[in-house]
Amino acid sequence: MTQRPVLVVLFDGVQSLDVTGPVEVFAGASHFAADAYPIRTASLDGAPVRTQSGLRLAADTSLADAAPPHTLLVPGGEGSLEPDPRLVDWLREHAPRARRLVSVCTGALLLAEAGLLDGRRATTHWAFCDQLARRHPGVEVDPDPIFVRDGHLATSAGVTAGIDLALALVEEDLGRDAALTIARHLVVFLRRPGNQAQFSAQLAAQTARREPLREVQRFISEHPSADLSVETLAARATLSPRHFARAFQAETGTTPGRYVERVRLEHARRLLEDTGGGVHEVARASGYGTSEAMRRAFVKTLGTPPAEYRRRFHAPPH
Repeated sequence: MTQRPVLVVLFDGVQSLDVTGPVEVFAGASHFAADAYPIRTASLDGAPVRTQSGLRLAADTSLADAAPPHTLLVPGGEGSLEPDPRLVDWLREHAPRARRLVSVCTGALLLAEAGLLDGRRATTHWAFCDQLARRHPGVEVDPDPIFVRDGHLATSAGVTAGIDLALALVEEDLGRDAALTIARHLVVFLRRPGNQAQFSAQLAAQTARREPLREVQRFISEHPSADLSVETLAARATLSPRHFARAFQAETGTTPGRYVERVRLEHARRLLEDTGGGVHEVARASGYGTSEAMRRAFVKTLGTPPAEYRRRFHAPPH
């Protein structure tokens, strides 16, 4: 049996979920392969650390005494924003020895400070993508995906995205069934692909201030297969099409067309993941009209056609 030791870096001000989320995924893999991921935690001096929320986490060892792991997991949190120089120095010297380098949330800032992201594509929590790009112009920052893979390097967005990334790594190592079973055990609603946006349509767009526009947003989300043309939506808001389009973008930050596109894509994804429905049926239920229109939308946004997406992410009844 192949063991892939995981070393988790701890520091004061770490985000606890950045640590425990991926750790629970790797620990859950033991049901498929005993000791597949031996997990150890390490802090600078081997002492316990206080997390961003005030919890205390005990370290198994000091970073100086830690053996080079297969997977080095670098979490984020407030403590990564103004890091201890000793931690950055340790990462610069020792992180390249890991066969797989993984960061969660603002852990990417630590890797960047150590010069480990130069010339690489990476992401982090949406609120810190600009900071990462500004401080480290040599990094190709992609602010949209929930995680990014670049060779042996993997970076993820905020907090729970670390779970998605860990599930993807388990799938790569142990297979799809292992990842799906762990996701169900953790009651993860969706095992999201890395190129999914950090925000859903409802979160990415601001909620409109005026009730007629908020009602239109609700209607779009609840009726993706309906006629959602600007003219029809404008009539629901009792506005002219031109006035509606301007007001919608001003209050939500996106155009009606883009909002509809995103809602329909998310609806189609959920149907393919949860029901395994046929591509033609899902296309109609999601408002695409034809399976070819849905295929183009999937390839453009997710980089994979619907049938392949369903094969990879449909969770069969357990």
